[in-house]
Amino acid sequence: MSRIVHLAIKVMDLEQATKFYTEVFGFKEIRTSQTREHISRHMTDGHIDFTLMKYDSEDADEAQLAGPGSRIHHWGVTVDDQEVAAEKIRAFGGEILSPPGTGALKFRSPDGTVAEVVLEGRYKTEK
Repeated sequence: MSRIVHLAIKVMDLEQATKFYTEVFGFKEIRTSQTREHISRHMTDGHIDFTLMKYDSEDADEAQLAGPGSRIHHWGVTVDDQEVAAEKIRAFGGEILSPPGTGALKFRSPDGTVAEVVLEGRYKTEK
């Protein structure tokens, strides 16, 4: 059975958001890295990968997937086979947004929500 393993939030102020989630909820930082056109700060509550994303520019294509400003950017779910998942996503009215084989296969559901399917083990959590 698939399970939600990841939630990504687009933020305007990475340090302020980090302080908020660590101080208010006790989330722990795992790692921070520059990826494509954004900084990703991976955090965890011990069960899920919670990522803060600060884009270099609001004009970046990926920044606009979920719309302008701070918001939930996407969520991630594990699957056993991304190709099979992609076929089902298309069959049920979803749109594939990233090329297969890129690690995280992004898609838009028929209701407009952006998400990704990943293989088990992509996101690590530390208690």
